[in-house]
Order: sequence, then structure tokens, then C-alpha cells
Amino acid sequence: MIIPHQQLAPDTLDALLEEHALRDGTDYGESEVSLSEKVAQLRCQLASGEIVLVYSELHESVNLMLKSDLNLT
Repeated sequence: MIIPHQQLAPDTLDALLEEHALRDGTDYGESEVSLSEKVAQLRCQLASGEIVLVYSELHESVNLMLKSDLNLT
């Protein structure tokens, strides 16, 4: 189930984005990207609709996914 990010409390959204950014790893190529920069990038991707928040009832978890990877018809 897709969760509209606009309906989340700001603190909750921040925590989800930070957790995802930390889980994503730290190898960004030639230059390091700070946590705040990574969170800002994720926030922009959410705003543009490139990524979405997906709740898994099976795993009782929320994940960020590329919208193009979802089979939405």
C-alpha cells in the first residue's frame, strides 16, 4: 500500500528518510554525501513522485521504492 508522504507528520517523515539514508550505505563515488544532503535528495524524489513510501502488511514495515519499479496499472 502506498502511503502519501504529505499525510505523515514531519518528524515521522524525517525519521523514515534518515533511516533509509543510513541503510543505503556510505559509498557515493568520488565525493561523500552528508546525511542531511541524502535526506534532502530523498525528499525531492518524494516530492517529484520518483519514489514513494510503501507499507508492507506482511513485513509490517515502510520502505522507499522507485515508482517505476511498482507494477501500477
